[in-house]
Amino acid sequence: MSDPKPAFAHQPFQGIATFGHQPYAADPAGADVMILGVPFDGTVSGRSGTRLGPRAIRDQSMCLWGYNNALQVAPFERLRVVDGGDVEVIPPDVVRTHENVRAAAEHVLNAGCQLITLGGEHSISLPLLRAHAAKHGPLALIQFDAHPDLWDEEYSGHRFSHGTPFRRALEEGLIDPGAFVQIGIRGPTGGPQDYEDARQFGTLMFSVDDVDQLRIENVLQKTHQRIGDRPVYVTFDIDAADPAFAPGTGTPEVGGFTSRELLRLVRGLRGLNFTGFDLVEVSPAYDNAGITALLASNLVFEFLSLLAVR
Repeated sequence: MSDPKPAFAHQPFQGIATFGHQPYAADPAGADVMILGVPFDGTVSGRSGTRLGPRAIRDQSMCLWGYNNALQVAPFERLRVVDGGDVEVIPPDVVRTHENVRAAAEHVLNAGCQLITLGGEHSISLPLLRAHAAKHGPLALIQFDAHPDLWDEEYSGHRFSHGTPFRRALEEGLIDPGAFVQIGIRGPTGGPQDYEDARQFGTLMFSVDDVDQLRIENVLQKTHQRIGDRPVYVTFDIDAADPAFAPGTGTPEVGGFTSRELLRLVRGLRGLNFTGFDLVEVSPAYDNAGITALLASNLVFEFLSLLAVR
């Protein structure tokens, strides 16, 4: 018999703001999916404030209804979802914060539970990939993002920042470069090297212009062909969306995807062998009427739905 739903399940402004009104649980034992927040933005180079992202996403998730009509599933009924609160972060220490994130993720995964993480800045994907690769081996990776995040250094002498996570992950063997797909890349760079580096690493990069030319259906087909049945991790930087739909982020780039296009892209990943998800770079201070956090919470609902129909 399933757990009874709380009386306030469809009252968006009542109760503690756990994700989607799901129960809080410090222990992942017995859960299918745990939501964790990482309120860290210690290496942000643009507009700071993503440390407040997890809270804002949870607030907007209170407005979610439970049934996904596009995927024909009620993920909160199909899965036991719990909200584990936030990982302890150390704002001036990225290395120690990353270690806390890795340890928390490994605890969840070792309990047989899948993990969806709310950021925070994009550097947190590195310790999350470390934890998931320790369980599954080198991972396929799908990255929704305006930026490749493959810099060697963003700050001289510092190897870890929100612009370097996937360079480090490739160097550490956490990602299978033959199963690495980037979707949504766009905007000005300091030179051609940013995109050239991605191609030299072997990533399959779809810029927004590529998606326009190929159409979403063909991009999804090529992504499925690239990934196959490998264990795949999905990382989603909210700046993949155009700032008209997601202004609340630290490094907005014009010419991005609409909310509707992003829903189509995420839903089109159905059937892949998912290991985990993160959604990062929501910065509420720049968020008009909470629309960025609202989009983020709906994307996390889509991640849950993909797990529920797997």
